[in-house]
Amino acid sequence: MCSYRQIVINKTAYYTFYLSAACAMFLNGVVDEPSHNLAKKICVQIGEYFQIQDDFLDCYGDEKVIGKVGTDIQDNKCSWLVVQALDRATPDQRETLKKNYGCNDPDAIAVIKKLYNDLDLASVYHRYEDETYKMLSEEIAQVTMMPSEVFTLLVSKIFKRNK
Repeated sequence: MCSYRQIVINKTAYYTFYLSAACAMFLNGVVDEPSHNLAKKICVQIGEYFQIQDDFLDCYGDEKVIGKVGTDIQDNKCSWLVVQALDRATPDQRETLKKNYGCNDPDAIAVIKKLYNDLDLASVYHRYEDETYKMLSEEIAQVTMMPSEVFTLLVSKIFKRNK
């Protein structure tokens, strides 16, 4: 999970969330390091949540709603779902993952999706989502050194999103 988290932080959290917030802060004269460190901490957590959502929707989202066909399985992507599967899999399930993950074959993709269902990863995700929302809301409520509304707005926009 540590490597996955580093990928997410560098791929999504920094450039999508933190850099936008940092630019806005600088443009508004907020230059103190503690404020930027706090914004970075919250933005990285929001970015991680957003990417995990994206990984989940790639497999479980409605193609008509999200506007694309999920391809993480056949593209052999390091997604949250496969990381969770590897953490929870039995030795036999790990072999199934190794054999089928990254194969651009409908049967192999179906095997992986069935394995995800067998491991109840949708429930794991929904628990993660609820816990993360609660944690972020509590953390944002503690912000006193700058306006917290932007963080609240970001979290409310992405919580339980389906596309």
